[in-house]
Amino acid sequence: MKVLVVGSGGREHALVWKIAQSTLVSKIYCAPGNGGISSIAECVPINAMDIDGVVKFSKENRIDLVMVAAENPLAAGMVDKLGENGIRAFGPSKEATIIEESKSFAKDLMKKYGVPTAEYEVFDSSKKAILYLEEKNTYPIVVKADGLALGKGVIIAQSFDEAKDAVKSIMDEKAFGDAGNKVVIEEFLVGQEVTVLAFTDGKTVKPMVSSQDHKRAFDNDEGPNTGGMGTFSPSRIYTPEIEKICMEKIYMPTVEAMNKEGRKFKGVLYFGLMITKEGPKVVEYNARFGDPEAQVVLPRLQTDILEIFNAVIDERLDEIDIKWSDNGCVCVIMASGGYPKEYEKGFEIFGLDEAEKDNNVVVFHAGTKVENDKYITAGGRVIGVTALEDNLDLAIKKAYEAVEKISFKNAHYRKDIGVK
Repeated sequence: MKVLVVGSGGREHALVWKIAQSTLVSKIYCAPGNGGISSIAECVPINAMDIDGVVKFSKENRIDLVMVAAENPLAAGMVDKLGENGIRAFGPSKEATIIEESKSFAKDLMKKYGVPTAEYEVFDSSKKAILYLEEKNTYPIVVKADGLALGKGVIIAQSFDEAKDAVKSIMDEKAFGDAGNKVVIEEFLVGQEVTVLAFTDGKTVKPMVSSQDHKRAFDNDEGPNTGGMGTFSPSRIYTPEIEKICMEKIYMPTVEAMNKEGRKFKGVLYFGLMITKEGPKVVEYNARFGDPEAQVVLPRLQTDILEIFNAVIDERLDEIDIKWSDNGCVCVIMASGGYPKEYEKGFEIFGLDEAEKDNNVVVFHAGTKVENDKYITAGGRVIGVTALEDNLDLAIKKAYEAVEKISFKNAHYRKDIGVK
């Protein structure tokens, strides 16, 4: 099979790396890809949002399967357009991607079909939202931009002033553009967050192994929210009992609810969960692999990923037995100093070969490019240093040993990934 992966981050590098292990693949392309991806796939200079460009390239190169990995092209309907042109594509339709594209849709869906989640209200004007905050007067409280904000549109406010500033920033100052045309204000859930990604063909749901993400920029979960500073798998708190509850009350009911709404979901459904005293509740849905969750889940996957993709597309996921390793896996993000705010790029990265001499270490590139045969920083999150070991403690140790071997100017990373 000739496969095209659409996207350019660490998640896409992990996907290309896993697809390269398939016995079914003959050639991998990535649009637009990045420096690290270029070592295992042919990167083509097509923007991830260029739907017509992706369709044209797929036709001309007789691509057998397109894996649309990023949320923006999914929300723009890339999978639909590929299908209309007779090209097999993995990922949800535009209709189904609304579960991530609109937080208010997702919250209303959960309310309608009884999926456990935090109490909430939706507002289309900052004035109404601020009035509600004054009346509610309960803190902390969560303020979310309704639309796609690259994982950064969530603010946990500790006081009325912080909440008011969050609403104004999102709605009036348009910190996240049109994603802030509406806001969702919801109760702050107490517990630990766990991510479970699941393959689904709209009928069958096959959850992947659990993971936990570290969203804040600095140690001890301090500083601003980021796209993710590191992650580990499995979660220490996601027990078989909790998985059973999630399957019965969250995973299957969500897929069935989408079917009832005429929005059949086929692809990877991301469940952001909070494990509370009252049981698991949904914090958010995404319509694709998480980043950096993919970087610790995919190394544990033992089944051929293209067989799974094909089964999902053909709605025969029930026929596939998906196997996972019992290992622990940890990914430490090395970011540009200043991320997620102002940062400089264009610095050479040293020590990558040294770090990857260990067979249990893989460096997934997120924001890199190749110049004069050298890897250069080209984004906020630069690389994800990933280690697979017999257990989590050994994986943490190995990941940080590898991080010590890598350097670039102003590199920033958390020292506490995996200790939750």
